[in-house]
Amino acid sequence: MRPRRRPIEHVRPSNRDTTRINDAIRVPNVRLIDDDGAQLGIKSTDEAREYAYGKNLDLVEVAAQADPPVAKVMDYGKYKYEEEQKRKQARKHQSQIHVKEIKLRPKIGVHDYNTKKGHVQRFLNQRAKVKVTIMFRGREQSHPERGRELLLRLAEDVKEIGIIESQPLLDGRNMVMLLGPTKNAGVKRDAESENAERSEEAVQGDGNRQDPAPPDDAQPQPGAQVVEEEAQVQP
Repeated sequence: MRPRRRPIEHVRPSNRDTTRINDAIRVPNVRLIDDDGAQLGIKSTDEAREYAYGKNLDLVEVAAQADPPVAKVMDYGKYKYEEEQKRKQARKHQSQIHVKEIKLRPKIGVHDYNTKKGHVQRFLNQRAKVKVTIMFRGREQSHPERGRELLLRLAEDVKEIGIIESQPLLDGRNMVMLLGPTKNAGVKRDAESENAERSEEAVQGDGNRQDPAPPDDAQPQPGAQVVEEEAQVQP
């Protein structure tokens, strides 16, 4: 009877820090770098470790493949914290490029053209790139200049917020042009959002106020009330 095969264990990669510091450095000698970047030459690992401890810092192996390995004196906890903050800032400022696509026909009507143009303007104001495609059918393929004229017309209509990044290019039965947002793209939308927020804050502020008392001239006089009552009593 054949022995049962053992299942293969899939080992997941570990995310833990594998940098060797202090007592984890087992090589006999290291090339030592001071915390200010000064080269201190080749030292025994014990001597380098005691030097780091004397400064109340850590001995960190920064180039394990070198001969001998390179170790640096530093505050490793502070170093890891600063590196994590740098990564967070890099992710925060990293911009994702979105590409939207709009398809047109060479003989598009005025109403449909304006609708498509509105979509292009909306995408550009969202700071996205727009791939505009003209689709040719049948005999339309013999007049590619009409598609080019339409694309250039669209680029001219949105030139305040869009710029041609890729000129109209014939690709099989299609002609493609790529538009990218300019610096003015989204500026009006951001201004409108800011104005809306200010208006909302103003409304909330007015809600906490009490209506001012009417002026003395606006308050009814006692004599006027009597005259009105008498007028109602008379038949």
